[in-house]
Amino acid sequence: MIDIRPILFVIGILLTTLAAFMFLPALVDAAQGHPDWRVFLSAAFFTLFIGVSLVLMNRGGPVRLNIRQTFLLTTLAWVVMAAFAALPFVFADIELDYGDAFFEAMSGLTTTGSTVIVGLDDAPPGILLWRALLQWQGGIGIIVMAIAVLPMLGIGGMALFRTESSDQSEKVLPRAAQMSAVIGLIYLALSLAAAVAYWLAGMTFFEAVCHAMTTIATAGFSTSDASLGHFASPAIEWIATVFMIIGGLPFVLYFQLVRGNGELLWRDSQTRAFLALVLIMVGVMTGWLWLANDTALEIAVRHAAFNTVSVITGTGYASTDYNSWGGFAVTLLLFVMVVGGCTGSTTGGIKMFRFQVICAIVPVQIRRLLLPHGIFVAHYNRKPIPDAAADSVMSFFFLFALIFVAVAVALAGFGLDFMTSVSGALTALANVGPGLGDVIGPAGNFASLPDGAKWLLAAAMLLGRLELFTVLVLFTPRFWRG
Repeated sequence: MIDIRPILFVIGILLTTLAAFMFLPALVDAAQGHPDWRVFLSAAFFTLFIGVSLVLMNRGGPVRLNIRQTFLLTTLAWVVMAAFAALPFVFADIELDYGDAFFEAMSGLTTTGSTVIVGLDDAPPGILLWRALLQWQGGIGIIVMAIAVLPMLGIGGMALFRTESSDQSEKVLPRAAQMSAVIGLIYLALSLAAAVAYWLAGMTFFEAVCHAMTTIATAGFSTSDASLGHFASPAIEWIATVFMIIGGLPFVLYFQLVRGNGELLWRDSQTRAFLALVLIMVGVMTGWLWLANDTALEIAVRHAAFNTVSVITGTGYASTDYNSWGGFAVTLLLFVMVVGGCTGSTTGGIKMFRFQVICAIVPVQIRRLLLPHGIFVAHYNRKPIPDAAADSVMSFFFLFALIFVAVAVALAGFGLDFMTSVSGALTALANVGPGLGDVIGPAGNFASLPDGAKWLLAAAMLLGRLELFTVLVLFTPRFWRG
């Protein structure tokens, strides 16, 4: 049997932290004279009571977690946090049932950015701030998970990063807790920088704070239904583009940059590949808008850079309805939707390093076919790729494709059209936010989808955020038998 005491203890700490964040929108609503402050205050005290109770009832248990406990904690923490984070959405003045509220909360914590709320321009300020806070918390949670948890579990090739961190010459900090604290400070500093930049570019203080949190988390919730297109500001779009790229890079390397080891950031193959992909895709999309759509070059560059980076990083902002760009652009965006950014960033998707591993493995396999007795070794970041890591990456690709097909077919079973089903499954698994088409595209949202489809997409968001295997392993009998 799994000893769940340390799991409940950690979940209690997380719920206590979540409750503390709930007081912030309560203060904002109270200052604005909106009655929803009572909703946030009640939800905060209820969540605080449950969190503190779990901490007090389970303290004194084992301090260290084994592998099975870590798997269970990782999944259970995200589900429980979303369940309690949904409470303000249910009782606030926006008329959401619990299913829609859970979808919104899960979308926020997984930094997906899909929304079921209509009329954001007139929504209470506390709700707008709560959505931003959820994504900001989810962003730092994802970074910590990628640094401290997934490499230990070896999920989807993440053991490659455990191998690197075990090398004393490359070790960032001696303990994961210390590393997480430093990364948290960097995350906060970048958020403040983004807020100041947005404010200087013309946003109100409140809008700047909300968008700074959802930008650095590459999450995408906005204070307007029109997303950043509401501001019609080139300066704001360029600021967002820069900080979305910053959010898509490994945060561990930012620490090295602060320490004066900036060359590590540029030597990292994953970083170079990600930036190269961004430049290529922005260039292709600019050319398409300029030549095929007869868009002015300056506007083409800006729209291509902003929206392409938003999709690649899984942020989900939109400055215009890119469904109108034509079939080539929509198809290209559909494919780059799955890429994501770098491991150790706030982005979703398959992650850049897995594509690099596949690109390194394929030529080696071809050489082995041509020269069966030869010895060929694939490399990643100038180091040999262990066979176990290569198998794990290939398994991840296969499982991602299999789940994508299953979710898309299931969505079609709810009566959704082809584009909505395919892009909805992809955007949920890759934690992007808006899909493609008229229903869930950048000009629409997920409010009109059937309730069953929303629950399915919420589950897909969790699967994508926790790298698939972390969740699916819980459904194997052997896991519970030990």
